Amino acid sequence: MKKIVIRSSIVLCILILLILIFLPMGIKSYVIKNSKELIGRQIDFDDFKLNYFTGTLKITDFKMFEPDNVTNFVSFDSLIIDTEIYRYFKNEKVLEQVYLKGLIVNTILQDSSFNFDDLIKFHTLDTDSTKIEDTEPFQYFLSNLELKNAQFIYNDRNIDNITDIEDLSFFIPFIGWNQEKKSNVDVKFNLKKGGSITSSFNVNPVDGEFDANIAVNELYLDAFYKYVVEYANINSFNGKLNSQIYISGNINEAIKSIISGKVTINDFEMTDKQDKKFLAAKNLKVALQKIDYANSTYVIDSLNINDTYTFFHLDSISNNLFEIFKLNESNQNASTTTIADRSSIDSSADKIYYAINHLNLNNGVLDYTDNLTGEEFDYHLSQIQMESDSIFSSSKWVNIYSDMLLNNRGTLNAKIGVNPQNTDNAEINITIEKFLLSDINIYSNHYMGHDILEGDFYYNTKTEITDGTITSENKLLIKSVAISSNEKGLYKLPLKFALFLLKDKNGDVNLDVPVRGDLNDPSINVGKIVWTTFKNLIVKTAARPINFLAGLVDGDPKELEEITLTYTDTIPSEKSIKQLNKLIDLENRKEGLKIEIVHFADLNLQKEAIAMAEVGSLYNIETKKDYLHDLKGFETFLFAKVESDSLSVKDAVLRWSTNQNLDSLVNDYNSKLIKNTQDYLLEKNPFTKIQVIVADPKEPEHSGSNSKFKMTYNMLDDR
Repeated sequence: MKKIVIRSSIVLCILILLILIFLPMGIKSYVIKNSKELIGRQIDFDDFKLNYFTGTLKITDFKMFEPDNVTNFVSFDSLIIDTEIYRYFKNEKVLEQVYLKGLIVNTILQDSSFNFDDLIKFHTLDTDSTKIEDTEPFQYFLSNLELKNAQFIYNDRNIDNITDIEDLSFFIPFIGWNQEKKSNVDVKFNLKKGGSITSSFNVNPVDGEFDANIAVNELYLDAFYKYVVEYANINSFNGKLNSQIYISGNINEAIKSIISGKVTINDFEMTDKQDKKFLAAKNLKVALQKIDYANSTYVIDSLNINDTYTFFHLDSISNNLFEIFKLNESNQNASTTTIADRSSIDSSADKIYYAINHLNLNNGVLDYTDNLTGEEFDYHLSQIQMESDSIFSSSKWVNIYSDMLLNNRGTLNAKIGVNPQNTDNAEINITIEKFLLSDINIYSNHYMGHDILEGDFYYNTKTEITDGTITSENKLLIKSVAISSNEKGLYKLPLKFALFLLKDKNGDVNLDVPVRGDLNDPSINVGKIVWTTFKNLIVKTAARPINFLAGLVDGDPKELEEITLTYTDTIPSEKSIKQLNKLIDLENRKEGLKIEIVHFADLNLQKEAIAMAEVGSLYNIETKKDYLHDLKGFETFLFAKVESDSLSVKDAVLRWSTNQNLDSLVNDYNSKLIKNTQDYLLEKNPFTKIQVIVADPKEPEHSGSNSKFKMTYNMLDDR
């Protein structure tokens, strides 16, 4: 009997041993065969080992397939789990080691569905909360958790883009029940298209407090090109991202985490659909002081942008940046936003707090072009520097300072102050020096009908906007300007003559152009106000040249406008000579000034006056008396000549003059006057170019006019 018991025990032990030996193979076969019912997908693996004495489980060459049972969804080379099974009986879950090597996960997004949605659905069970019983919480102790050389492939078929994360590894030394120290997780992985990410994650599993340090090194931005294309019409999106981000918070309220750190982008560049670079920066550095999403707080300690490039093309409808970033579409959508929607947006925006403590842009370049005139206009701005005071969402005033080089020659210095809370209040101070006027010749030619050959432009503006009312004082200095006229101008302004008149003795043009307007009035356009003010100044200057010339000779504008004569004058009077001397002086002081002295007179009235003078002269010869002082004697003499005393003096003179060639006399008087006046001018200045001429007989101004000289002014060279 004793032998039977011993033999039976041996057989039982052998049987148990055999069961234990072959159990893993049975488990493998059963799991593989029934995997769809067990976990929702077909799986396969090469080897399954279980060490009963150490509690170690090892699986190699594992595969989980897609629903087609062919394509791999998840696979790994080896999985080792080392447990302390006996401690499960103490309600303690202990893992001495979890080691997973060569994990590969293929994730696919198609429309709004992922290739693992069926697994989520399979493992989501409806539970009856009334049947859930309270159980004593178990204690856990997890050690040596390691993932090595993992690969995650994310295929976004909506945009035909694959993101491949390679060599993902991390190691967690310990996570335990009621541990006092935080557990540490170090993660590192590479992106197939370039760049690596490393992180250190420390978490206390008891209270959930954590901190993380995430470093991105040389991450190539072109990996995200297809995501950017959804929002921009571009051909390329390049650059390298480096960052050091710090995150602290609680895993139970992760949304309240605080983010800080530094972000750097090098060699950033975007090209449009024509492969033209339109936005670039050699270096962009952002120092994040605090990002608190839960409290809508965003604080940037510094923002530095170096060696930027921008290409801006303007047309009559839009511009290239609006078209590239689809802002025209956004504006159309925004225009349909209801008032309630806007108020909701505004109220939420009011709660956001933002701050930029230091803003700096160094060595920027802007290439501007437009075809508003039908010709391509190009302008190059370089060495752009920009900085500002600290900018806060609660700021009542912010100053922005800027300097730049204009087309490799001129300089611009600007200070702009604005109230972020109310943009109806601002101050703008801009100074421009050595701006080359010929750079804007296309505009001058198109709008004003003049080609600007040369000239330097200096400009200063002080503009204040108070509650939407603009008050702008603009001072312009133009040096050594030379222009030529053509017939192409849209407005054909007398710009050349006006600038000639406005030139001082040094050849400089100084202008004050005040601008006033109410920006709250939707019909008000500042550009139109400035243009209208400038246009009116040019027109008024050319229309009333006397007002600008009189000051050169300290004269009364009336003296330079008209010389009053009598019908019988043949030589300049003393008063006329003084006025002619002013004209000679003006010609000497204003080189290039063309002066014409134009004679006007009503010939019929002049004939009457000359006839009276001729009869008076005859009376003087015969009586030795002045008819003007002996009117009684003159009437008797006159009536005797015409043999009638029933006529008026005027009619008597006209009857007597029928025997005289009055037309010849008038012509003789006027010819002598013009010749003597011209001779006087030549006597005073042998090189004078002042011309004394007779006005066109068809001029209406002759009618009823006394004899007079009227001065006209222009330029000697008015081509």
